[in-house]
Amino acid sequence: MPFDTDEHIGTRVRIARNAAGLTQVEMAGLLGRAESWLANVEAGRMPLDRYSLITAIADLTDVDVVWLLGQPYRLQRNGGSLAHAHVPALRTGLRRAGLILSGHPGLAPQGPTVDQEEMRTKSTKANAARQAADLPKVATLLPGMIEDLNTALLTRDGPARAESLRLMADAARTARMCLNQLGYPDLAWVAAEVAAGAATQLDDPIVKAAVAWDRCGALLHQASLPEAVAVAEAALRDLEPLAVAAHPEQDALSLRGALHLRCAIAHARGSQSTDAWARITAALEDAERLGDTFYDLGNHTVFGKGVVAVHAAEAGVEVEEPDTGLKKVPDVDIDSVPSRERRTHYRVDKARAYRQMGRLPAAVATLKQAAAGAPYYVYADPMARALVSDLARVGVPSQAAALSSLIRNMELVH
Repeated sequence: MPFDTDEHIGTRVRIARNAAGLTQVEMAGLLGRAESWLANVEAGRMPLDRYSLITAIADLTDVDVVWLLGQPYRLQRNGGSLAHAHVPALRTGLRRAGLILSGHPGLAPQGPTVDQEEMRTKSTKANAARQAADLPKVATLLPGMIEDLNTALLTRDGPARAESLRLMADAARTARMCLNQLGYPDLAWVAAEVAAGAATQLDDPIVKAAVAWDRCGALLHQASLPEAVAVAEAALRDLEPLAVAAHPEQDALSLRGALHLRCAIAHARGSQSTDAWARITAALEDAERLGDTFYDLGNHTVFGKGVVAVHAAEAGVEVEEPDTGLKKVPDVDIDSVPSRERRTHYRVDKARAYRQMGRLPAAVATLKQAAAGAPYYVYADPMARALVSDLARVGVPSQAAALSSLIRNMELVH
């Protein structure tokens, strides 16, 4: 099948390697791979389907991992163009929010003051769209919402301003997720810092920990693995007194577990399997203390036993232990996780695990199921796209129609 050369990562690997002055033999050796493997990657005959390898190549050649992935993908179907169309307005709102939170003088409201209850309603809608993995809807809601909050921060004081700060932290965290998934990591970092600015003024340890979780998410998308672990560790130290109290708050235990999961993925993408599994185990202990039915929607992490399974699946793929990843959290029903975004993420990684295990029809069927529930989220996911490109290369006759549909919707052919 004729894939456009700009669409496969191998072309960019070759450009990055040449720019770094490395031969195929040299770079393959540094990666612990054979020269033939790298030649096949660069020719598009072999997939790069793990962040751990992509991160290693980006580090060796000193290129941005997002450029290496080819993001952002400006897909025309399933609301893709609509999502990207709102990014400039979102950038403007976040930039103004940063200035306002830093106390910059001379700033004036850009619109009328909005009722606090109306802003809470908008926040609820944005959070629901986030957990539904509806990126176009999130991108549509956020710019106006953030500008309304900018006005509130400039015009309110006392408890009303504190409430606006909480809503701003919440909105900026949702923006961080959306922008990461759309392929704007630098702007996602701006959103994370706006959330951090609001959290600092609130001086609430739970909000600060939640914001740290988002900072880790932004860092992971830019392959800044040591920094992600450092941010998580600092937040974990601050949470520890609350988490080990005689009667710990649910929020403290939940955020501790969620931060361990951030570390687990950072370790897995750094090919540190022992550390990754240790963090998964620590998170599972917190999830079990909270109970099988607990899920943290209030702090956006959706932390709970099922979400530990979501991260275990990804960790298993990254450290090339897919079977271990899928079995790490027994007796859990992923469909009970109250977030389509998390369920979709799991199915993408389950499909990747099946590919590693040689179960190609199951990989296609699982990815098709994920796309049915959250189309744009799947079609714009770098690892889902890498998986489909690879499956198209090797062929899956029993799932030809489903695979063809995925290829067309990801716009991998022109």
